[in-house]
Amino acid sequence: MTEFWVSSGHHLAQRTEGGGLAVTDELILAYLARPELAPPPEACAAERALYAALLAEPRRPVAPQEVAAIEDADARENWEVMLAFRDRLLAARSIEAAYLALVREGLQGVPSLFVNQLVHLILRNALDGCDDPYVLRAAELFFREQRVTRLDGATLLADAEIIAAREGTAPLSPLVAMLGQEAAHELDVLNDENAWSYWSRSDAFTMALNLGSSAKSRAGLATVIEVWIRHLLDVEVRVAPLDRLEDPDWRWFVGLDAEATRIGNALWRGEEIAAHEQERVIGLFSLSFADARDVDSRIGDRPLSLLLAMTPEKSLRVKPHNLIAGLPLASNRAAA
Repeated sequence: MTEFWVSSGHHLAQRTEGGGLAVTDELILAYLARPELAPPPEACAAERALYAALLAEPRRPVAPQEVAAIEDADARENWEVMLAFRDRLLAARSIEAAYLALVREGLQGVPSLFVNQLVHLILRNALDGCDDPYVLRAAELFFREQRVTRLDGATLLADAEIIAAREGTAPLSPLVAMLGQEAAHELDVLNDENAWSYWSRSDAFTMALNLGSSAKSRAGLATVIEVWIRHLLDVEVRVAPLDRLEDPDWRWFVGLDAEATRIGNALWRGEEIAAHEQERVIGLFSLSFADARDVDSRIGDRPLSLLLAMTPEKSLRVKPHNLIAGLPLASNRAAA
């Protein structure tokens, strides 16, 4: 099996009997190694002592007074957030269960960095054994912000962090204008000819995805949505890409990001959507349930609509938790 996404920390966790991931000391130590938590040279004795104690015993309980003794206010806040997050992971039966609990509580108090890391890790587990680079590149949308551009009928998505690190060079073409000259040398648009190279660069995030005119890319994202829902909710769904919204009589829709949710709500209310706002919608999908008993009876067998949209600044921030909190599951499923 070809390895991918080592940066997810998948190798630091353990598989549970139910197929989820269990927290290990090694995984906690990886969080502790983050630069936000490593005490700087000027750190007080209390912070250095806490850090050393956790390195020696990552699961040790931490008394409130140990954090309160830290002199720097920002450091205290970082440790309060980190320890609350650690304790939530340790209390759950799996990383997946911890994520579901956080989503159902509205992700309150959890930095987006930690949420994205959990999604990265869970998807690596859910997609274990996947041999399709189109699926894996599409899955990156769930935990990494994208930069969007339209070029010759294609809707191209490139990793926003990679692009930001390379901006400022002289553009030579529309594609290079988006990516920057240096990035253009490293960021290839995924296609059948270069798909083999994804495996060696999966942790570099240096391949762009053509979501507009590539059927394989759209099908890849549809597969990711199916896998995500199956892995976390144990619900079988079928997701299919759409070219346009043909049925305005929605029973339900899910916006896969904040902009898509805003546009979808406006359509739901019957409001007229300006042309420039309609152009922000870059992905449309239908979702149907394999078993009608899994869905709220008020929905029936009518497919749900899924929307994906870029912001006015041409960025895309997918919110995969919308697929957990936003599906109209039957009451016995929603409480599971």
